[in-house]
Amino acid sequence: MRQSNMLIPTLREVPKEAEIKSHQLLLKAGYIRKLASGVYNFLPLGKRVLRKVEKIIREEMDRAGAQEVQMPTIQPAEIWEATGRWYTMGGELMRLKDRHDRPFALGATHEEVVTTLVKDEVTSYKKLPFTLYQIQNKFRDEQRPRFGLLRGREFLMKDAYSFHDSFESLDETYQALYDAYSRIFDRLNLNYRSVIADSGAMGGKDTHEFMVLSEVGEDIIAYSNSSDYAANIEMAPVVDQGEKPDVQPKEMEKASTPNAKTMQEVADYLGHALADGMKAIMFKVDGRFVLVIVRGDHEVNDVKLKNLYNADIVELATEEETRGIVGAGFGSLGPVGLPDTVEVVADYAVKYLVNATCGANEDGYHYINVQPERDFQVSHYADLRFIQEGDPSPDGQGTIEFAKGIEVGHIFKLGTLYAEKLGAEFLDHNGKSQPFIMGCYGIGVSRALAAVVEQFGDEDGMNWPKEVRPFDFHLLNLNTKNDEQVELADQLYKQLQDDGYDVLYDDRKERPGVKFNDSDLIGIPYRFVVGKGASEGYIEFKNRQTGEQEDVKTSELTQFIEQLMGA
Repeated sequence: MRQSNMLIPTLREVPKEAEIKSHQLLLKAGYIRKLASGVYNFLPLGKRVLRKVEKIIREEMDRAGAQEVQMPTIQPAEIWEATGRWYTMGGELMRLKDRHDRPFALGATHEEVVTTLVKDEVTSYKKLPFTLYQIQNKFRDEQRPRFGLLRGREFLMKDAYSFHDSFESLDETYQALYDAYSRIFDRLNLNYRSVIADSGAMGGKDTHEFMVLSEVGEDIIAYSNSSDYAANIEMAPVVDQGEKPDVQPKEMEKASTPNAKTMQEVADYLGHALADGMKAIMFKVDGRFVLVIVRGDHEVNDVKLKNLYNADIVELATEEETRGIVGAGFGSLGPVGLPDTVEVVADYAVKYLVNATCGANEDGYHYINVQPERDFQVSHYADLRFIQEGDPSPDGQGTIEFAKGIEVGHIFKLGTLYAEKLGAEFLDHNGKSQPFIMGCYGIGVSRALAAVVEQFGDEDGMNWPKEVRPFDFHLLNLNTKNDEQVELADQLYKQLQDDGYDVLYDDRKERPGVKFNDSDLIGIPYRFVVGKGASEGYIEFKNRQTGEQEDVKTSELTQFIEQLMGA
């Protein structure tokens, strides 16, 4: 492709809206352009890289035995209502109505659609197992779109769904797709980890996220410093290994704590360690009020709370709701003397507290010398807090450290969740109706592209790994007024194309400095420059990834490239 004919609108300044490297470089190098908040055009260079990422995904999905399909983007509301997600997905689900006032959703995901499809087409266990996948734009009305392609309202995704007659079959396909994902991210040259994760709005159990390590990641990975254990911080279990201190319990007393509302303020005012306090937070769990107690230096993990109750919706109670129940605001909330309508659950660490402090359910007052089970009853103890750095690793090897990550892939064992809600059944080998057992497997295609830029971009621009480069070579003619250089550059352009290579040929009437800057910005790994050496039969080669440069005889170019591409 001649660069003079290609739409590559490079920029010299970083757009103010771009906060992170991938967003900055993709805009500067002319790969994408913003249409609206969280919505982007992919320009020719961006589309080329996107196709390369898709190609890798298709090859590995096909290798794993999956079959590609294409499902509708517009989905009728009734199938979402049947699973309950029309209501539980809230504002993220983009909704619209047709001219007959019938409600639809723009596809955020396709569990409902694919389950309905298979329900109508497959009736016997003899057709199982199989896996269907597609690569398609998805839509989610993010409350705060940010970071360019990493969190948008429209994005490209590969989603796959497997159907089985047994959980053993699901386990086999899950492992096959896990391995396929590992090969995909290996081929993208990404530094990633597979971590234990939460299924969230997707439902189901047993799930892994594939996280690209990056300081701009919005997820935190908890990993062992002595083993390969890794989990999303929301899912990392905390080892219950506490013991009660050898101190004498005292009588509970009420203490005035004016203007002290946070745990740290209360601890400072009363003169005790933060860990000697009890933090109380009121939640609504599927509409039911639950008070969660954790140690003062710990944080409540609402994902663990949701999993404890197997709940659909877990949300914080409002201060107005809390006052209506206990008569006090958040800063003075505690478990002593609560009405029977509120269930109290506590993290494991709470049962080891002696002479602790908690809110007195009266503004400006706290109780001191509180003993769990003596002064209040706990419905049950559970792992309800976020793991912290320095905690023992759940696998018993080493301690926990944190790293940030970008989620690029997520796989789930859905079980029969969607099949049961949508009435999708097959006849087993005994002729009995059974719900399909399902798995779900997603990759953020456009997000993976941005993650590659985060890891490989540098101060000069893109630095694409070979498998996703937009072109094989960047050929630059430095002087379009020099007939000899023009003739050689044209000749090399034709030769490289005839040899089957994809070439971006910079034939623009621009200064050499502009061409070099744009070449570094675009980031094609291998560059050939036709310059002053043309009269002597030499061209300059530069490896964008290593920075190495050397002169190459045009008569030896074919051999040079064969060695280069075989490396």
